[in-house]
Amino acid sequence: MIVGFPAGGPADIGARLTAQWLSERLGQQVIVENRPGAATNIATEAVVRAPADGYTLLFSMVSNAINATLYDALNFNFIRDTAPVGSLMRTPGVMLVNPMVPAQTIPEFIAYAKANPGKINMSSAGPGTVPHIYGELFKIKTGTDMVLVHYRGAGPAMPDMISGRIQVMFDSVPSAIQQVRAGKLRPLGVTTATRLDVLPDVPAIGEFVPGYEASNWYGIVAPKNTPAEIVDRLNKEINAILADPQARARIADIGASPFAGSAADFAKFIAEDTERWGKVIRAANIKAE
Repeated sequence: MIVGFPAGGPADIGARLTAQWLSERLGQQVIVENRPGAATNIATEAVVRAPADGYTLLFSMVSNAINATLYDALNFNFIRDTAPVGSLMRTPGVMLVNPMVPAQTIPEFIAYAKANPGKINMSSAGPGTVPHIYGELFKIKTGTDMVLVHYRGAGPAMPDMISGRIQVMFDSVPSAIQQVRAGKLRPLGVTTATRLDVLPDVPAIGEFVPGYEASNWYGIVAPKNTPAEIVDRLNKEINAILADPQARARIADIGASPFAGSAADFAKFIAEDTERWGKVIRAANIKAE
């Protein structure tokens, strides 16, 4: 199972948990191989070029849907060249502001941003990354104007966010939760369609911004033309894992939620998510660097 990020990050943790569970159910070892670089494109191309025999899989994520539009000259087409196997889990995001920002709610922030166009700094983990895309979606939906400041990841942006150099950022809940609990950052809304158990008092952004919904997702895809019986077997085992109470509890521990379904469901979801983020990337004229 190839994952497009380095060891130790959220994607790697999710991949290693999945590999462990699949190993137990399949009765043979599933090995995780990290191939970071080019926003998961290196890992994806390795799987696309692999034999379609079920022995090489990609731990896929929302980056794959984003990259389809973000990059002009990929050596593959993610939807055309892969066989969706099964969805695994979704990870929510949260909109955060520095406590010095006077807004206490989403409507107050929108009013504040419109009264101060071009004066609010919004962090990004790099062009086309999840925090960037989430922020651009918010800007499009609300008609606000904020200054984008790119960092080499969400982690490096955090000190400037806490100091007040950056006023707003979109981050994953697992990454941000400790700063929120310590009172260093103020959460205004979660990016999911509904509120989260871990932040029960924080509303969904969509409660105030119609149509706003965003979450990272993880799943497994195989090379195109992988035999249907292999895809079906893997999908069956994935859904059995996601129904297990211990696995569900462990997924909750890492700040995610189970995301079960058939291979066909996952294929439909990938196509819809690719189109949805493609519209945001084109509207915001985002280019990969």
